[in-house]
Amino acid sequence: MERNNRSTKLLIGLGVVLLILLGRLFYVQIINESYKTDADNNSMTREMIYPPRGVIYDRNGLLLVGNHICYDILVTPRLVTELDTLALAEVLDTTADFIRERMQYYHKYRSRIGWQTLTFLKQIDADTYMRFAEEQFRYPGFKGQARTMREYPFNAGGNLLGYTSEVSAEYLADHPDYRAGDYYGRTGLEAARESDLRGKKGWHIYQRDSRGRTKAPYRDGEFDVEAEPGKDIVTTIDAYLQQYGQQLMAGKKGSLVAIEPSTGEILTMVSSPGIDVDVLAEFGRHYDKLSRDKNKPLYNRAVSASYPPGSVFKLVNGLIGLEDGVLEPWMQYPCNGGYVYTSSGRKLGCHYHRSPLNLEDAVMMSCNGYFCYVFKNILENKEFASTEEAFDHWREMVMSFGFGHPLGSDFPSELSGNIPTSAYYNRYYRKGHWRFPTIVSLSIGQGEILTTPLQIANLAAIMANRGYYYIPHVVKESEGVEIDPKYYEKQYTLVDTLQFPKVIRGMWKAVNAIGEGGTANVGHVPGLNICGKTGTAQNPHGKDNSVFICFAPMDNPKIAVAAYIENAGFGASWATPIATLLVEKYLRGEISDGRKDLEYRVLHTKLIR
Repeated sequence: MERNNRSTKLLIGLGVVLLILLGRLFYVQIINESYKTDADNNSMTREMIYPPRGVIYDRNGLLLVGNHICYDILVTPRLVTELDTLALAEVLDTTADFIRERMQYYHKYRSRIGWQTLTFLKQIDADTYMRFAEEQFRYPGFKGQARTMREYPFNAGGNLLGYTSEVSAEYLADHPDYRAGDYYGRTGLEAARESDLRGKKGWHIYQRDSRGRTKAPYRDGEFDVEAEPGKDIVTTIDAYLQQYGQQLMAGKKGSLVAIEPSTGEILTMVSSPGIDVDVLAEFGRHYDKLSRDKNKPLYNRAVSASYPPGSVFKLVNGLIGLEDGVLEPWMQYPCNGGYVYTSSGRKLGCHYHRSPLNLEDAVMMSCNGYFCYVFKNILENKEFASTEEAFDHWREMVMSFGFGHPLGSDFPSELSGNIPTSAYYNRYYRKGHWRFPTIVSLSIGQGEILTTPLQIANLAAIMANRGYYYIPHVVKESEGVEIDPKYYEKQYTLVDTLQFPKVIRGMWKAVNAIGEGGTANVGHVPGLNICGKTGTAQNPHGKDNSVFICFAPMDNPKIAVAAYIENAGFGASWATPIATLLVEKYLRGEISDGRKDLEYRVLHTKLIR
């Protein structure tokens, strides 16, 4: 009896398995058409339809990146018959040797290739394609396919826009939804907004006969899929301002960044030397030369380079001192060529000026000695039990200005810079063995402090807004394209907004108080009320870096700018003229007659060779 039950259960089990297999076979062969229409099915052929990539506009609707139609020549090797190699080479504007090599390759790997259709020639022009189309009937197995490629009608922002390239094997391994021959955004905005710009491919499915020849559409096109064009992107960039910024930076190494303070929208982002948009259209041909260039034009310094901020950082230390109550605007400190910080007489030097100074004039004259006293007071604040505790507090305040971490921009490859930690100094000097004199260089934005030009421009926007910023970004919300809600949120510093006017008055004087020792008088433009701060950042690799941040006008600011020029000397030498010319161009549309000579000097001077 037990044996019969076991046999019965076994038969039932086999029957269930058989029913499952039959059901699966019915589903695959009768119900699920996807198995029939799969690209690997030898009785079907799928003709891919590539969507046009979304285009990119500037903030005013000017087209920055568009598309033009080109053609690929495809080949299905199994359908190729004997052909006149010389005639085909002439039609396709290539060589007979190239055609012979490709056909030999297809023959060698015919089993692996099977019925696949492969790309024979890429990106031929319309004239060549029309010539081929007229002769196509002579060459069975060959056909053309339209594609769109990038074009750049306006010369603005090569590094900013980025470039597209054909997917590599490594990229395909991480992105299975792409196929060999596809293109993707590799850098810049093309990479950052790839998911919006790429669109979705479509296809037509055709039947093949027993000889592999393409016949009618399968099921009258029931399973064809239309391509979906990519979404268009509207940027925050002002194309004409971007172009002017590039002209100002020509022959210089560094960055120029402009932000609209009231929104955080990036108006201009120049990295110099950079990539001309004419190069982007045929980037593959130029890549080797660009990658070997010692000045690194592929490197976007605006977000991917870390520099000491120099004296522009004095603004941050001054504001922290005010907030902590260890500094008052009326307080005066002496400076006789610098600040002596050791008993042996070691001095952090400063340019000579009248002494002593209050806060407003110390900002105007960029006095090193004054801000050494300020930083000393911050670290020796009696509210904290130790230098280490006071330093940790200082660092927290600095980080609230957007330093020491990525700002969170929508632009790729943004670095964090560096604000040193007490743990770092504990390791380097031993815990309890470092004090203010050990790290005195932080007083003036030197030492271990590193920032990106974007972060420095963001500091200018914070000063313009009196204590807060919007995360800088380069894409505007538009039809079908959303941006992260974080870009609409105010990011407040830990310094009360009431403290900022006490420092801003010194920034105004630095530019506009002619004859009083202001370090940025070269940037004065009557009526614009530009507020600025110069910086001269020491550079271990050569001449000092020239730095300047500013915003304008003083009330209800419309633009905040940072210029960072490598190996260019004092902040007033090059960074100040470049930044203030950009401001004047944006606010007035033209450069005033009194500054034409300055503009000429900037536009026609090369600091690098």
